[in-house]
Amino acid sequence: MNAAAWDTCSTGCDDKTDLNLFVKVRLFWRLPSARGGRRGRHSRDPSCVCGDGREVCDDSPGGRTEHAYDRCMPSPLPTSLAVSDAITHYRQLRELTVDELAYVLRMLDHPISADALAEMERCARPVTVDDLVAIAYALDTTPAVLLSHIPIDMPEPEGPLATGLPGDIDQSELRAWLEGKTTLDRESRVNWWKERVARLRVRSAHHEEQLQGAYAELRELGDLALQEADAPPVERLQWRIQDGEHALNQSEVALALTEHRLVNLRKDA
Repeated sequence: MNAAAWDTCSTGCDDKTDLNLFVKVRLFWRLPSARGGRRGRHSRDPSCVCGDGREVCDDSPGGRTEHAYDRCMPSPLPTSLAVSDAITHYRQLRELTVDELAYVLRMLDHPISADALAEMERCARPVTVDDLVAIAYALDTTPAVLLSHIPIDMPEPEGPLATGLPGDIDQSELRAWLEGKTTLDRESRVNWWKERVARLRVRSAHHEEQLQGAYAELRELGDLALQEADAPPVERLQWRIQDGEHALNQSEVALALTEHRLVNLRKDA
């Protein structure tokens, strides 16, 4: 949809396609009608926004101030790459186009042009803190989720997941830190991993109990389980056993890795 169509839909749509799109975005994001199409006091002309998101229109011949990173962005750091990839991932997950996301942000009084969003997704434009918060809300997620996202094409898989942090911090610990659930001093990290080990032990015990219960039901069927292997009750029981074995295996692997991480942290303490 072009810019004229967006403006038309802010007050009323004559075109059925535009109306359907407007209603889709409006209902999905539950935006109040009083804000539709109205520019807030923080509204900006997207053409007058520089790479750091600030309004920089001036009287220069180019009509805007140019920064070095607008001409050539350096290689992205881990957190910048994570956020850029996360915007693309969650936008596609919500089945929104770049134009639709730009429209939602405009309705939230934080306008970012579709071109600027595309540059952010390519890691060709910095994402400000204000952009991060507004985009996270528009995509029905949180800043912590965007910041702790793991792109498939991380440049250094063995390096840190976030800029400036220790390289042995995994996604779950990173997100817990971003959400204020833990700190990253050595003692706090050891305690956090101890709690994680305890939770995984409980989970493994639960999966083991469920699996043993399914085995007991199968034994009670005796020869009938072999004679009526195609019967729906027997098939469901077999599926429960398969799912239980898989879940138990996954939890035991996670527990072993977590215990290993805890041992290493204690050695370094």
